[in-house]
Amino acid sequence: MKSDCIRNTICQERKKDPIEMFHSGQLVKVCAPMVRYSKLAFRTLVRRYSCDLCYTPMIVAADFVKSIKARDSEFTTNQGDCPLIVQFAANDARLLSDAARIVCPYANGIDINCGCPQRWAMAEGYGACLINKPEVVRDMVKQVRNQVENPRFSVSIKIRIHDDLTRTVDLCRKAEATGVSWITVHGRTVEERHQPVHYEAIKIIKENMSIPVIANGDIRSLKEAENVWHITGTDGVKRKKMTLQWVAVATFLYAEIGLILIFCLPFIPPQRWQKIFSFNVWGKIATFWNKAFLTIIVLLIVLFLDAVREVRKYSSIPAIEKGLSSKPGAYEHAQMKLFRSQRNLYISGFSLFFWLVLRRLVTLITQLAIELSNKGVLKTQAENTNEAAKKFMEENERLKQLLKNYVNEEEHILEAENKTLIEDQEKLKTELKKTSDALSKAQNDVMTMKKQSERLSKEYDRLLKEHSELQNRLGKDSKKGL
Repeated sequence: MKSDCIRNTICQERKKDPIEMFHSGQLVKVCAPMVRYSKLAFRTLVRRYSCDLCYTPMIVAADFVKSIKARDSEFTTNQGDCPLIVQFAANDARLLSDAARIVCPYANGIDINCGCPQRWAMAEGYGACLINKPEVVRDMVKQVRNQVENPRFSVSIKIRIHDDLTRTVDLCRKAEATGVSWITVHGRTVEERHQPVHYEAIKIIKENMSIPVIANGDIRSLKEAENVWHITGTDGVKRKKMTLQWVAVATFLYAEIGLILIFCLPFIPPQRWQKIFSFNVWGKIATFWNKAFLTIIVLLIVLFLDAVREVRKYSSIPAIEKGLSSKPGAYEHAQMKLFRSQRNLYISGFSLFFWLVLRRLVTLITQLAIELSNKGVLKTQAENTNEAAKKFMEENERLKQLLKNYVNEEEHILEAENKTLIEDQEKLKTELKKTSDALSKAQNDVMTMKKQSERLSKEYDRLLKEHSELQNRLGKDSKKGL
């Protein structure tokens, strides 16, 4: 045990008697023992919000007695931490009494945990298995009463109910006869976890007891505490936070709403979200994103269907009327259960809806960012194209002007050349006529010469014939002369 002003808290600082609070006729607000939560810092916090009585987390008595390290780790207190009840898990009267003697100077009492349904606790003989061993509970209470000298030091037990409520009533009567200061009743059986709390069973137990009875289970607000107090007629109620699964779902719902509102902020453009989504950490998460998305959907659907089942169960008018006829206060209890189941239905339903909306919103933001990026690229390309087209049109106009000037110059040149060609053509015609006349004359000369040549040829042939005849005559004459 750490000595955080412990020596100054002995006796004189522990004058608040829990028994007197229970007999005051007012609602006693009790902070239930919660594993890892009900430490000194948490107890200090809840006392600031008008919590009347606080419990420590469950401590295993055997370890607490045998180990100084366990005592230093499991139990701390200070001047303002009162009234305080130390809850022990035990199945041995001697060890429990030794533990009670150790904490007696620093606490207002001890509580024996006979309601923990965890397997390890029941396997060790602690917790809820003790509701079936009233003789063990009797021995532990008597041993503590004999060993602790302070008569104002309280010894209480916390239990769960049996399926047969008469066994629970019998257990409580035996505990009362043994000398317990009060009994805390968690209105569920050992097998039940998140099922509705049976407040009518707590009411029946209270009606059969003369010692204070504290109601415990699914009490999450002061309003609910007051309702349970009126329904059960108990002396105190243990306030407990919403069950872990619904706390997680409600937190998840608020986170979804926050993210959707952030995504819808008008001054953050989609391109900025795309840059955020492109961080490396998102790339690593993306590999598990689809599996996580589907897993969360499945969990939310299961919770939603469970809430629907609870709503249908407590919306059944025949069931409520039956409870009214058999058990007093059943109608208020059923209405409270209906309210809780409807709340859970809304939480799970909206969580599922917003989860799908969030997924779709992220997809749409990404697509919009891509579209805006593509639009920006297309706009840049269009501007570049317009600039190029404008330059092309200017260049085209310039070329048209140049072409027009060139055409005008070419027309003048062509006109001059055509004129020159016409003159040349006339000259050529004249020359051609002269050439034709010369050719005609030459042809005539050729014909004349051809005729002359034919005459000369005939003349030549005649001369050759005459020459031949002369030679023949000369030859004949020569022969004759010989």
